[in-house]
Amino acid sequence: MNHIKQIIKETDLVFVAICATCSCLSVFSMYAIFQHMSLMDTVRPVVVQLIASLIGIVRAFVISFVDYKELCEYWKFHFALCVGLMVLCMFIGYAPPGTTNKAWIELPFGMSLQPSELLKISTVLMLAHFFERHKNTMNEINTIVRLVCVAGVPMAFVAIQKDMGTLIIYAIMISCMFFAAGISPKIIGRCFAAVSVAFPVLWFTDKIDTYQKNRILGLFHPEEYASVMWQQNMGKISIGSGRIFGKGFMVDNHNATPLAYNDFMFSFIAECLGFVGTVRVLLLIVFMWLRILSIARRSIDAQGSLVCVGVFGMLMGQTFINIGMNLSLLPVIGVTLPLFSAGGTSVIVTYCAMGLVLSVARHNPKNLF
Repeated sequence: MNHIKQIIKETDLVFVAICATCSCLSVFSMYAIFQHMSLMDTVRPVVVQLIASLIGIVRAFVISFVDYKELCEYWKFHFALCVGLMVLCMFIGYAPPGTTNKAWIELPFGMSLQPSELLKISTVLMLAHFFERHKNTMNEINTIVRLVCVAGVPMAFVAIQKDMGTLIIYAIMISCMFFAAGISPKIIGRCFAAVSVAFPVLWFTDKIDTYQKNRILGLFHPEEYASVMWQQNMGKISIGSGRIFGKGFMVDNHNATPLAYNDFMFSFIAECLGFVGTVRVLLLIVFMWLRILSIARRSIDAQGSLVCVGVFGMLMGQTFINIGMNLSLLPVIGVTLPLFSAGGTSVIVTYCAMGLVLSVARHNPKNLF
């Protein structure tokens, strides 16, 4: 009994409760979507989301007992495994309905795996190890070149898959870690300037697919690209129809936003809960971020802080991009809302990332003051 009490004491229960609340709202929202669509004979996505959430919570709890320093130290093993899966995806990868990116590997019993999601976790641990190793020479040119090359490896594999949404998440996540590690803001600014210059070159040399260009142009010319913007327009209608207090979940007059359970879960929740409820959901997500940053601040070593910052960057980037897609402020690029949108791999990997944060909290005792 004392051992159990000690485990509970060392676990950040507030952080676990926030994550579990997000998952409960996700499963309930998905059930309401399929019930409204009269598709309760195909409840598989709801069941998958529920099982993935439960497995994810258990995995997060198990990972929290593993010292994050050891996971960073043995980065070569899990990074090689993730890269191997990315290479395998080039040969046997497939694109599920609703996407054109062959970034998934089919598994038995109708399940699938997205290796780029697993590579996110490995990248965070790898970079945390390299930053700790070069902390005394952080802003020397040789160290910066080496770090940029190391960070560019996972991004190169994602770029080969032409998964622009995931590539942007990697860029945000890695940039947050570079900034937190103490890299000069001027150097980071120059990198962003180089990307800004490269984007027009890619645009005019036809390195960006036509459908991706249309999604960007549709933000500025919605009437001309009405067919491309149809899903986003329906999402905005859903958000607006929620008004102040929302329609509720189990009603018959929901707006039929295509694939609402996936990239447009936010619009469905906004329709059900209205402005007041949506603000509460957003505050829940912000509290999650703040808890992660609080644990990062508490860490007695830079490695633990950087692991937390990497997870924060991943979640923050996904949230801002997904909500921007729902509000037609950004093009649809296949980025899900963490813990809310459908996707077994995404949910489990997100909880694995939460497990890393819990590991940092467990292996760094609270300060007296």
